[in-house]
Amino acid sequence: MTQQQNLAFVFPGQGSQSTGMLDDLAQTYPEVKQTFERASDALQKDLWALVSESALEAELNQTHNTQPVMLAAGIAVWAIWSKNSAIRPAWLAGHSLGEYSALVCAGALDFEEAIKLVALRGTLMQEAVPQGVGAMAAILGLDESVVIEVCAKAAENEVVSAVNFNSQGQVVIAGHVAAVERAMAGAKEAGAKRALLLPVSVPSHCALMQPAAEKLAQTLEDMTIHVPNATLIHNVDVLSHQTPEAIRLALKEQLYKPVRWVDTIKLMADSGVTHFVECGAGKVLIGLNKRIVKEAEHFSIYDSQTLNTLMEQLND
Repeated sequence: MTQQQNLAFVFPGQGSQSTGMLDDLAQTYPEVKQTFERASDALQKDLWALVSESALEAELNQTHNTQPVMLAAGIAVWAIWSKNSAIRPAWLAGHSLGEYSALVCAGALDFEEAIKLVALRGTLMQEAVPQGVGAMAAILGLDESVVIEVCAKAAENEVVSAVNFNSQGQVVIAGHVAAVERAMAGAKEAGAKRALLLPVSVPSHCALMQPAAEKLAQTLEDMTIHVPNATLIHNVDVLSHQTPEAIRLALKEQLYKPVRWVDTIKLMADSGVTHFVECGAGKVLIGLNKRIVKEAEHFSIYDSQTLNTLMEQLND
């Protein structure tokens, strides 16, 4: 194995799931269904059925199902890469839920334990804010500082805040439904190109998630966490942590504090990363990453063609 200092693998979170995802890879690589079988056994639930049967799409999009499915997808693609290439990234990160995939790939979390943990995480998040109480929206075409100011004005004793700094000109906000709607209107008045409600069941990364974070922390205390075998950058503070205590705290705070994705990608680029690879279902992150660091090389792995393209590129 060769760890490349200029290579980062990053993992997507909720929103990248879709019916039929990884089906192309599953036809060629047994690691996909093997990984999903391990995850299904851990939860006593058929996760592959959720992604392969269109009739189950509504179930797939329930956060307590989406989270283990997306973790399994990221690890399945990682398993394929690990078996077919000796090259390993020196850097890892994940967007929101994707941080758990990065931790498994870094050897910090056991896969089956992580599957149970993220299923619990989804349940706790939904319990903290019943469906219909919270909302998230994407604000396009405004500076971060303006979005933060708009949210402060729109709150009116409710919660609404900027929670995902995804790329230049794309910030996601979250909070109570009415407050989010007021912030969307305020953003448009401030010159936003678009303000779009997102099809999610919970308002992630805002103060409404603090009760879920406290309960998650109790479970994290009992989990074995190892030192990551690569430099793993956390969402909440854009730092790499080496101790179980620091990693536990980062995962707890991640639930109710913003995802600093722009800062994460910039830090890795400033540290010498020239190749960014999105590992898992979909291609959401590659679009964000290209806007954050235009001069780098960007790839996704979600089917055989994209896998082969990356293999050819890195093996040259």
